[in-house]
Amino acid sequence: MSSSENGPAEGAVAVVAPQLRELRRRAALTLEAAARSAGLSPAHLSRLETGQRQPSLPMLLSLARVYGTTVAELLGETTAGRDAVVRAADMEPTAAGGWTYWRAGSPGRGMQTLRVQVPYGTQGDIVRVHPGEEWLYVLKGRLRLRLGDTEHRLGAGDSAHFDSLTPHRIAATDADGVELLFVHTLLQSPTAAPCLGPTPGEMP
Repeated sequence: MSSSENGPAEGAVAVVAPQLRELRRRAALTLEAAARSAGLSPAHLSRLETGQRQPSLPMLLSLARVYGTTVAELLGETTAGRDAVVRAADMEPTAAGGWTYWRAGSPGRGMQTLRVQVPYGTQGDIVRVHPGEEWLYVLKGRLRLRLGDTEHRLGAGDSAHFDSLTPHRIAATDADGVELLFVHTLLQSPTAAPCLGPTPGEMP
């Protein structure tokens, strides 16, 4: 959940347009057929392919599904040379909004994997809504997870998997906080930071 929800960063736009066109041709789809499958007008898709319009994240997700690829590939990122294994010693902590994150997966993938430490009393009032899916697993402590109008209490060993368009809140139940393993599908880019923290434009 970052500012990239509205579309790719400006530096990536120049890459997206030709990549969209190339992937459509590789999928042997006409402009009309691809646009129809993605829920766009042919004119709109044409403007995206020529760089006259900037695609939003929902558009990129739809086009990635149509072309059988990932948002990362639409942004021109490749998997070549990336290690499949991430060592614990290489997981640098990042602090945001009171939470601490350790990136547990390779950048630029279709999923972002994080280990997250959530202290008690941080971000529990923030409602998050964004395209994609989320899966979390409680490693240590107890979690309060609110999905829509339903509140769930999770302990160590419990997990949750949900559509992240469902309004959701995450908070630690106890003073010792909670530690999570977290996987989500979001727009990936070379400059993407962990996107669980509060960002402008989220629901209050």
